[in-house]
Amino acid sequence: MPELANRRLRIAIARADFLNSGRAQTEAVPDIVAASWKRSFSAGVDAATSQANYHNDLDVSGRLMRCSQPIIGRLSDGTRDMPLSIALTDSKARILRRSDTDKTIGMLLDKVSLAPGFEYAEDGVGTNGIGTVFESGQPIYIVGPEHFHEQLQPFACAGTPIMDPLTGKVEGVLDISCLTEHSSPLMHSLVRSAAHDIEHNLLIDRNQCQQALFETFVRLDARTRGAVMAVGGTVVMGNAMAQSLLDPAEQLTIQEHVRYLMIGHDRPVDQIALASGKVVRMRGTRIVVGKDIAGMVVAVDIVSEATASAHESTVPEDRIVELPSTKVGSSLNIAALSAPVATLSASRSPLWKRAVDGIESALADHGALLVMGETGSGKFSLVAEIYHRASPGGRSLVFDAANIGRHSYDDAEEALEATSVPTLYIFRNIDELSTEGVERLDTFLIALAESDRPAYITATLSDANLDSDLPFRDLLAHFQQAVTVPPLRHRTEDLPDLVSRVLTTVAGRRDVSIGPAAMRVITGYTWPRNIRQLEEALKSALLKRPVGEIQPEDLPGYCHNTARRHLSGMEAMERDVIVKALHDAEGNRVRAAMALGIARSSLYRKLKSFGITTI
Repeated sequence: MPELANRRLRIAIARADFLNSGRAQTEAVPDIVAASWKRSFSAGVDAATSQANYHNDLDVSGRLMRCSQPIIGRLSDGTRDMPLSIALTDSKARILRRSDTDKTIGMLLDKVSLAPGFEYAEDGVGTNGIGTVFESGQPIYIVGPEHFHEQLQPFACAGTPIMDPLTGKVEGVLDISCLTEHSSPLMHSLVRSAAHDIEHNLLIDRNQCQQALFETFVRLDARTRGAVMAVGGTVVMGNAMAQSLLDPAEQLTIQEHVRYLMIGHDRPVDQIALASGKVVRMRGTRIVVGKDIAGMVVAVDIVSEATASAHESTVPEDRIVELPSTKVGSSLNIAALSAPVATLSASRSPLWKRAVDGIESALADHGALLVMGETGSGKFSLVAEIYHRASPGGRSLVFDAANIGRHSYDDAEEALEATSVPTLYIFRNIDELSTEGVERLDTFLIALAESDRPAYITATLSDANLDSDLPFRDLLAHFQQAVTVPPLRHRTEDLPDLVSRVLTTVAGRRDVSIGPAAMRVITGYTWPRNIRQLEEALKSALLKRPVGEIQPEDLPGYCHNTARRHLSGMEAMERDVIVKALHDAEGNRVRAAMALGIARSSLYRKLKSFGITTI
C-alpha cells in the first residue's frame, strides 16, 4: 500500500507541474495519461471549472441499450457488495444509463455530472475513463490524480470501448467508477469482460436481422421460378435466375430501387424501366426485426424486353420563350423561361423516367399537375423543359410563393384574357404560401379552370410538407395528377452526365473537366440539397482550379463526407479542417494528426464518424 500511495503522490506532483508548465514528467506518468493531459490542455479544459455538457436527444431505446441491458444487470448483481457505479455511453461519450450498487457513490457522481444525458468527452472534462477511451481507442484505468479535472480526483474509473463486431465501429463505452480507496485492478478485467459480452449480443442482434432476411430469401426462392433478390444493410443476394437474366448494371439499378422502396410506407410493388430497355416488375416483402427494417426481398419479373427509350431520342434545340405582351408589375416574379442546352428529361434513372412520363401524361391530358420532391431536385426546370418541348410556340408564367402579394395575379388575369397562345402557369413552392396567399391563388385557379383559354396549370411543393397542416392543403382539390421528382441520391446512374452538364453551364467556354478521383468523391456523397448543391460545389471547385482537370481537393469539404447523418455546424467546420489537413499532408494520417494537434486514434475516430474515406 505505501508503494501505491507513493505512486499516486508522484503523479499528483507531476500533474501540478504540468498545469503550471505544460510539460509532464514522463517517468512518473503513464504515456497514455500524459498524452491525455496534453490533449485536454490543448482543448482548453479548465482543470478547476470546466463542466460536462448536457444533451436531451439520446437514443435510450436503441440497439446498444437493448443489447447491454442484461449484461449490466448481471454485472450489477455480481458486484452488489462493492460500492461502485456502472455507466454506459453512446458513440459520442454521452451517458445513456447509470447503475449504482451504493447510494453514496451515486450521490457523489451526481455532483460531478457523471449522469444520464451528460457528455464525458475528453475535450470537455479532461482525462477520464470514458472520453480517454474514445481518444486512445483502447481500455483505460484512470485512478485519482491521473484525472485532469480536480473534481474527478476522488474517483477511479475503468472504461473500455464497445465495438460492433461486424463494422468495427465504436458504439459506446462501458465504465465502472468508484472512490479511489475502493478501487482495484480487478475493475479493469470486469469491465472488459462485460463489454465483450455486450459485443456478443450486438453480433447476435445483427445476425437476427440478417438471418430473417436470408430465411425470407430462401423461402421466396423455393416458391418461384423467377429472379429473386434480397437487399439489407451491406448484404445483397440474388438467386441463379437473377444472375442469368440481369447483368450487373441492371442488378445494381434494381438494388438501389429496392432501397428506395424500403423506406416507403406503401406496399412494395413497383415497375421500372432499366437503362438497357428492359421493363421489370418487383413485388417485395419488408423484413422487420423489432423496430428496425432489416431489408427487403423482391421477386423480379421481366415485363418487356424493349430496347429503345423515347426520352433519349429527342434533344430540344436552344430557344428563348417570350412572355405574353402584358404589363408586368414590380411585385411580380413573372419570368421568361429558356430551354436548357441539354435535355433534363434524358435519363437512365427509372425514377426520373417515371417522373418524365407522369409530367408528359398530365400535360397531354391538360390536367392540373402537382409536382413534388425535395428542394433543389429540379422540379421546376423539368416541368418547363417538357412543356416547351411539347409546345414549341407556348409561353410560361411563373409565380414564386415568396413574392405573391395582394395584386400578384392582376397582370396574369389580363394576360389570360389577352392571348390565345398556349400558356403554362407554374406556381412554385405553394407549401410556403400564407393563408392570404392561398386564398388569392384559390380564386385565380378557379378563374383559370373556368376560362376557355389554352392554359396549363402546374404547382411545385416540397414533399416533406405533405403531412403538415399548412394552408396550402386547401389548394390540393384543384389538381388532378401528382408526380414525384426523385432526389439526386436516387439518380446515381445520371451523375456523370449531370456533372458534365452542370460544369459546362457554370464554366462557360473554359477548358475544364472532372478527374476520375473527383468523380468518385461526388458519387460517394448524398447531396442533401440536390442539384442546387452540386452546382454550388462545382462553382467552388472552379475557384480553386479555374481550368484543367478538377481534383478531389478542389471540391468543398462536405463532399468528402459519406456519413449517413446530418452534421452540426461545428462538426461541418471540424470536417473541413480535417480534410484540408489531410490534403496538406498528402493523405498521411500521422502528419495530419500532428498538424491538427490531436492523437492519431482521435483522427481515425473522426474520419470514421464523418465518413471520410477518399483522401
